[in-house]
This record gives sequence, structure tokens and C-alpha cells, in this order.
Amino acid sequence: MSITAFARRARTLRLAAAGLTAVAALTLTACNNNEGTGTESEGKPDSSEQEIGPCDVNKLTIGVKSVQRPVNYMVLEVNNHAGVDCNMPGYPILKFGEDAQAATPVYEDSKPQAVVTLAPGKTAYAGIRTSSADGSGQNGYKATSLEVFLQGSDDSKPVELPGGSVYIDDTAQVTYWQSDLSNALD
Repeated sequence: MSITAFARRARTLRLAAAGLTAVAALTLTACNNNEGTGTESEGKPDSSEQEIGPCDVNKLTIGVKSVQRPVNYMVLEVNNHAGVDCNMPGYPILKFGEDAQAATPVYEDSKPQAVVTLAPGKTAYAGIRTSSADGSGQNGYKATSLEVFLQGSDDSKPVELPGGSVYIDDTAQVTYWQSDLSNALD
């Protein structure tokens, strides 16, 4: 074999080896970056794995309405317009009237097993007992305003009361957020 033929053959072998090395390196890099997912790069969170944050009161529609049963009850409805899922932690903090001395206490037995997650366009509910049905409540007053706060936020939203006012006494309570209306009224 001549030196020229030998040089050509050696060059071809070097190029082939370099090509195989490059393919192996690319394959190894691709496998490491897509490990376990098949599509996502390492270090970039998958949208299904992103943490869901609390709802922003300014991106919610909040309303309250009277119900037939139970007696002296209303339901607070919150609809998510944020465009992303959000969490409704705990229960709403309610301030009935401008002179309210404290927030409406929570009915502890209504605590759900998990935090209510609100998808875009979906609604969460909280039941509100305004006064005792048998008249045993004390310190009653007529509230003409309602301000709703979400736990973990200093922002609030005023909500129009059905009929413009509601009677509140010291037996008033609010439930934890519920994903189902019937659970809010039980």
C-alpha cells in the first residue's frame, strides 16, 4: 500500500471515529437531559409539577346570596378568573359591617380533607350562618356591608349583601372553603 493510500485510509478512519464519538456524545447528552420524561429538559419544571399558588382576591368574582335552607344561612361563591389554577386556603375571613370588632368565627367541623384548588372558571363555596334559628344568639345587629378577605392576604373585596342588609348575632359562623355547594350548606 502506498503512503498516499495509507494516509487516505487513516484520514477516513479518523473521520469515522470522530463522527461516532460525536454521535455517542449527543446521544448521551440527550439521554441525560430527557431522563425519565422523554420530552422535558433537566432543570426546566414541567407545568404539571409547578406549585399552585393561593388565589388573588382581585382575580376572583365574589358574591353572596341567601338560601332557603338551612334557615339564617347564606352562601359565599367565589369564581376564578385568573386563567390558572389557584388554591383557596382555609376559610374566608368575613367582616360584617363597618363596626365589626372581630372576624366571623369558623365552623371547625367543616374542614375539608384537602385545600380546595380552583381551576379557571370554577367556583368554590363557603356557608355562612348569620344568626341562630331559635333566637338564642345575642349582641345582634343589622349589617349593611360585607368585606371578604382571603387567608394569607391583606387584600379584601367588598361584597353586596342580599336585600342590602342582614341580621348578624354572636352565633354567626363561616365554613371552610368547599368545592361543592352541598358541603358548604351541611
